[in-house]
Amino acid sequence: MGEGSVEFAKVSYTLPSSAVLLRDISLRLEPGTVTALLGRSGSGKTTLLRMVNGLVRPTAGEVLVSGRVVEDDGLIELRRGIGYVIQESGLFPHMTVARNVGIAMELAGRSEGEMAARVGEVLALAGIDAVEFGGRYPWQLSGGQRQRVGLARALAMGAPVLLMDEPFGALDPLTRAEMQTMLKKLLQAVQKTVLLVTHDLDEALYLAERVVFLEAGVVVADLAADEVLRSTLPQVREYVAAVHRVVSS
Repeated sequence: MGEGSVEFAKVSYTLPSSAVLLRDISLRLEPGTVTALLGRSGSGKTTLLRMVNGLVRPTAGEVLVSGRVVEDDGLIELRRGIGYVIQESGLFPHMTVARNVGIAMELAGRSEGEMAARVGEVLALAGIDAVEFGGRYPWQLSGGQRQRVGLARALAMGAPVLLMDEPFGALDPLTRAEMQTMLKKLLQAVQKTVLLVTHDLDEALYLAERVVFLEAGVVVADLAADEVLRSTLPQVREYVAAVHRVVSS
């Protein structure tokens, strides 16, 4: 598999209590594709996502990024090739927007000129004016603006893989829709391999080309996005029915 590919090879994860969170999962994410993980809470979505950057290690099987097995050795280098966006953005409150976005480059020893240019570039991609907002602190931003800054930070190092864990879950519906529109255009421009965890079926269908349904740690459906609404698989039909309920008068 090429640069930016992700593979889960017969991956399982069992807790010390013997509870099984993931069981024998095999998936391949081709470079430049967007895959959404859907399933009810506790189905194992975030655990699976965190295996990609080594925050969780499988108890069986292997995870490969760009053809290389995720191991304890080399995690720093691995994580520089993976952007990570979480629900609450994870911005450092004592740092300005510009420094938050450029912190990974700063730690990697990049020059100030290179950092400034790249920070402006990725903030613009995320819809944030670096001149107006670069000197502000996270508490001076709206929720949507913080998420845009978090996305810009994830893009700053040019990582080929982007992990997104419920990135818009804390936003109001209108802001969430705006962020989805922005993200769809951005992803078309930058061509990252994206793994998106969401509970929002419509978000998954809008952003992803492929939707993988997890239930109790097992893959129960792996479908192209345009096949989901017409799927006859019981687990998929149940999810669609729960989301697209008809309200009777």
